[in-house]
Amino acid sequence: MAGTVLVVEDEKAIRDLLRRYLERAGHGVLTTGSGAEALRLLQAGGADLMVLDLGLPDLDGTEVLRAARARGAPAVLVLTARDALEDRLHGLRLGADDYVTKPFSPMEVTLRVQAILQRARGQNGANGTLTFGGGHLRIDEARHEVVLDGERLDLTPTEWGVLVALATVPGRVYSRYELVNRVRGYEFASYERTIDSHVKNLRHKLGATGSEVVQTVVGVGYRLGLNRDP
Repeated sequence: MAGTVLVVEDEKAIRDLLRRYLERAGHGVLTTGSGAEALRLLQAGGADLMVLDLGLPDLDGTEVLRAARARGAPAVLVLTARDALEDRLHGLRLGADDYVTKPFSPMEVTLRVQAILQRARGQNGANGTLTFGGGHLRIDEARHEVVLDGERLDLTPTEWGVLVALATVPGRVYSRYELVNRVRGYEFASYERTIDSHVKNLRHKLGATGSEVVQTVVGVGYRLGLNRDP
């Protein structure tokens, strides 16, 4: 059961390792080494689960967990070197759905993520096909296919990733940082503007309505301009 996972971990090597395993399992992944940035991303919405290291450089992970839960955050898997029973109980009391201590197996973390998402969603899994704008746009994740007014579009992997990311929450504005982070795995500001060229190409393939389907929010980022069909 795939979803969007936010990995909050101060060690880049661990972030990259978890990204590889989670993406291999079909999940979309956002990463950050900052507790403050994690809260900003959660506030913006779009994440189904957060993998949270408690030993962050700017904020204590328990404070991030407490603040995230107060804001109605999604499911949380705590990942930490704090292996004392008191620490585990404290994290669970604060609202963690599961707790994994370091050193860890990335495969175990991936399986625990999938189990949490399965429990959170129950048996209401989607069939992988979503339509938008009264059938104007169809995204079939199972077949990796986008159809616009009956015509199949030939998208690059990055264009596909951008469109699927925007379609996760139609109308919600995604910053360039979020889109590049999720689609390409970059975490540095110097790469954020590269998303503009991909959006330009995507709009071209979407035809005359491209700018209406993928809308620009000046100074912020991009959003899907179509509503999801019931």
